[in-house]
Amino acid sequence: MCSLEKRGNIFILTLTGPGEHRLNPNLLDAISAALSQVRADSSTSSALITTAEGKFFSNGYDLAWASTSGVLSHDRANIMSSKLRSIVADLISLPMPTIAAISGHCSAAAVIFALSHDYVLMRNDRGFIYMSELDIGLRIPEWFVSLIQIKAGTPRSQRELMLRAAKLTAQDAVKWGIVDSAHVSADETVMAAIRLGENLIGRKWDGHVYAQIRMRMLASVLEKLGYDESVSLTRPRL
Repeated sequence: MCSLEKRGNIFILTLTGPGEHRLNPNLLDAISAALSQVRADSSTSSALITTAEGKFFSNGYDLAWASTSGVLSHDRANIMSSKLRSIVADLISLPMPTIAAISGHCSAAAVIFALSHDYVLMRNDRGFIYMSELDIGLRIPEWFVSLIQIKAGTPRSQRELMLRAAKLTAQDAVKWGIVDSAHVSADETVMAAIRLGENLIGRKWDGHVYAQIRMRMLASVLEKLGYDESVSLTRPRL
């Protein structure tokens, strides 16, 4: 599912294995447990990097798990939504800088997971960012929209993501202000994230002050996390 490594004051959370890293309850629980461990083991100045093995960073919610005969189970969709909302709230309140190192394809709810980090780096040689909801007939939850409006640059960038369902390469995503930088490979993306993490740790900020500032910046997202109107659709195109 995932592993957690500590290098000095940098935590590296890796979604492990060659699969799509679909956000089903098992993976979401594993990520949540890892974040709890990060919070418990953090020092005054730490940083978190999230990345993944294989071709995919994550291909979003596990709609196959949540569907029967092509019809989405509202109860199962709510389980995934509730667990992701809890993870995003944890990331927003985590007392350290957070960096997503996107190592492959990143789709739908996984884009939201990545954008919930303070910095987003992405490999340039493979993969795309893709909000697929429009293409498969999903309504985008209000809290997804709220986060994208804060994190994804201009209204034109938001239109590319949500109203064109554009598949954006790393260079495209940098141009549209969605990710911070593009790198030549998955390994270099992680190494760049480590360098950034070391630089941020070197500032010796108080992590709790950092978290409080972030929570105020994302107050509108936190407000919307308290209720669910997730993945509303009748028959997803799986």
